[in-house]
Amino acid sequence: MSLSAFPRPDHRLHVAVDAVDPRVRGRARGARLGEGLRAALDVYDRLFALARITGEAVRGDAQRALDVIGGFRPALREQIEGIAEGAGVEPWRVAALNTRTEILARSRAVPPGECSTVVRRVAAPGGGATHLGVQTWDWHVELGGSWHTVDSGGGAHRYVGLTEYGILAKIGVNSAGLALHFNILGHRDDRVGGLPMHVLAALVLEEAGDVAHAVELVRSAPLASSGSFLLFDRERAVLLDLSPEGVFEVPPVADGTHLRTNHFLSPGPARGEKTWLYQPDSGERYDFLRDRLGRAAAADHDALLRLLVTGPGEPPVTCLPDPGAPLGRRWASLATVLLDPAARTARILDGTPAERADRPWYTLRA
Repeated sequence: MSLSAFPRPDHRLHVAVDAVDPRVRGRARGARLGEGLRAALDVYDRLFALARITGEAVRGDAQRALDVIGGFRPALREQIEGIAEGAGVEPWRVAALNTRTEILARSRAVPPGECSTVVRRVAAPGGGATHLGVQTWDWHVELGGSWHTVDSGGGAHRYVGLTEYGILAKIGVNSAGLALHFNILGHRDDRVGGLPMHVLAALVLEEAGDVAHAVELVRSAPLASSGSFLLFDRERAVLLDLSPEGVFEVPPVADGTHLRTNHFLSPGPARGEKTWLYQPDSGERYDFLRDRLGRAAAADHDALLRLLVTGPGEPPVTCLPDPGAPLGRRWASLATVLLDPAARTARILDGTPAERADRPWYTLRA
């Protein structure tokens, strides 16, 4: 089944904000989001209810996360509260969006989506070498209209990329030439109580000047949930497993090549993995892509993009929704993102890698 069977906007909302004051920056973003933010809240309310998480529990989790955010980086809390002010909703509602990964970790009823990411060291056009990255962002098809492109300035660095309505950041590159791909992982100890993964992504994109600085920021953050950041600049790439047990660096699959799906690659947190969330799917996608990488040069973005195109009988790297599945179990590759830290660009395809010639592309420069 084609993803085109589901409605998507003809043109994505682009939200550009630039203000040194983080609350003003958030307020400007919230004012741009309008009804789109309310639509996203409605879908997440349905997902939380399906996951048997009460509204009272969601509100408590969101407020607890907001307090952690404010204690660690007050400016990030200011941005979240500013978004709420600009959109005319209560602050805890926007905090719940930014904490949606951690809140949904309470339940088995709504398993998360799946993403596949490759970063490879390649020859740079002007000589030397650089890194390029590509990722499918797979999530509930009901949220196919609830993401937008973003250009956020006013922090230490400007960043551009893709995020969901109301969520500070997800995947992107900043003006210092630091790029971030983000995949979800699942650990049995995941909970609300640390810095939410999406907020940590915003912190890295706003503050990190290079990979070393990004890793330092990640290691300094209080963590109570899981994810994976693939951090890279022109010179270096680092893949991290993040979990309540700590932060673990993962070696490349080959010289200059990093691969990520949705299971832990570090032995320690792997022992506490929620294997029922992603396996055997994540392992099958990982092995399939590793084999492809071993047989393909993949020396530019177009070649990397083709690595992620799959069809019948192959692991669902290109993920299409099952029309017969209920809410909470219809996942799709909602977007495909290409990051080039040397050029400081994010190229975002509004669709799956297989739709690269048929769906809109958006190119952003930090």
